[in-house]
Amino acid sequence: MIKYIKETTEYLQEKGFDNPEIGIILGTGLGKLIDEIEILNEVSYNHIPNFPTATVEFHKGKLIYGKLAGKKVVVMQGRFHLYEGYSLQDVTYPVRVMSMLGVKTLLVSNASGAINLKYKKGELMLIDDHINLQGGSPLAFKGVEQLGSRFTDMSAPYDPEINAKIQLIAKQNSINLHTGVYASVVGPQLETRAEYRYLKTIGADAVGMSTVPEIIVANHLDLPVAAISVLTDECDPDNLTPVDIDEIIAMAGKAEPHMILLFKELIKLL
Repeated sequence: MIKYIKETTEYLQEKGFDNPEIGIILGTGLGKLIDEIEILNEVSYNHIPNFPTATVEFHKGKLIYGKLAGKKVVVMQGRFHLYEGYSLQDVTYPVRVMSMLGVKTLLVSNASGAINLKYKKGELMLIDDHINLQGGSPLAFKGVEQLGSRFTDMSAPYDPEINAKIQLIAKQNSINLHTGVYASVVGPQLETRAEYRYLKTIGADAVGMSTVPEIIVANHLDLPVAAISVLTDECDPDNLTPVDIDEIIAMAGKAEPHMILLFKELIKLL
């Protein structure tokens, strides 16, 4: 894997991806942050050596390099998921590449369902902790110790200092920002009523199909990381209605401006 990561990194450096400071992963329906970036270069995933290819229709599949709030950033416009048939190592490969490019902070976004019924669709949740229900670890492979500590500490997976900055920015801008626990499942099917009850019982405030593997690898690399969920639906098992994916995408778009503001103001402080 080290050979592959170096190969990918060298390719991107040749394309002008020069010492980015901040890495950003954009989740489902959350691509408009790109409009705020002074784009210096972009490469489709399918042109990058050793990179997976996005197969989800609402994930663009581009790696973008540019400037945002005065900082050099590298942005994944579209991420990879287990439900696309990729391994956990594939899903997290871009995080390792971003780290080797020079990224010092990772910011992650996703669309998720609200398990905590005090949280409403269209609102944001800052992830404070998570529950890994994806059935594996991106660190469970031979030779992982060559890339970082095999037994990675996860007592505070989301950087407390960055989270505190995000909470302050939300308060200053009157953004209703919840804080909670994110549960990551495989998908792509949505949850049953019984599964929503189970998730609530074990302490989840929101549920989605991504993010946790990327956070684990960021911690493995000692890369400070923060993540924000855009809550796109309310998962009430006693009043469950069929989920409309188009509605989820629309709800992500509605809440996205607040997420963009939080990320832009945070980047100024990093």
